[in-house]
Amino acid sequence: MLRPLCPEIPGHPLHVIQRGRLRSACFFGEEDCVAYLGWLGRYATRFGCSVHAYVLMGNHVHLLLTPSRTGGVAGLMRSLGERYARYVDATHHRGSALWEDRYEAVPVHVRRYLLSCMRYIELNPVRARVVAWPGQYRWSSFRANALGQNDALLTPHAYYCALGRDAESRQAAYRALFHDQAPVSPSRRARVRVPTALRRTAGG
Repeated sequence: MLRPLCPEIPGHPLHVIQRGRLRSACFFGEEDCVAYLGWLGRYATRFGCSVHAYVLMGNHVHLLLTPSRTGGVAGLMRSLGERYARYVDATHHRGSALWEDRYEAVPVHVRRYLLSCMRYIELNPVRARVVAWPGQYRWSSFRANALGQNDALLTPHAYYCALGRDAESRQAAYRALFHDQAPVSPSRRARVRVPTALRRTAGG
């Protein structure tokens, strides 16, 4: 059973990191990402958690979540992890454990770190040299938070909403946080972390 590394407090955001067991792959193609995000939305609603940012990499996941009640994140991650693991077992005929026994859950100080945490999460594909710019990667929240693409999974945090009076100004202010990120060239090293099928759909 998946267990957290820290307690959770209702109304306080957590940066959650869930890794594949022994850093092995947990996403093998586009359909896996679609399935995972679908169940993430379902269980986030069931357990009263708001999703502010996310990225799916080849062997791990980053989520920025705010629970509305004690145990919400734990219930979400347990149900999501078990449901997705059953899907992978059935679809890809894997018999071994998919996830590490514990997921990391780090409290995020809203005023100091919330926007920085969102930026960190959405820059994962750039740091991994999968893409040169976060907007090129399909499996993250960047296109919604920075470009206005509709994503029903997300609930904007109040601190993000304070960036501007309307959606366009908020997105522009959020994009500005990424301007000091120097573009990088995608590297062959990225294939270890992100399967080829996910790389093909990165810009889709």
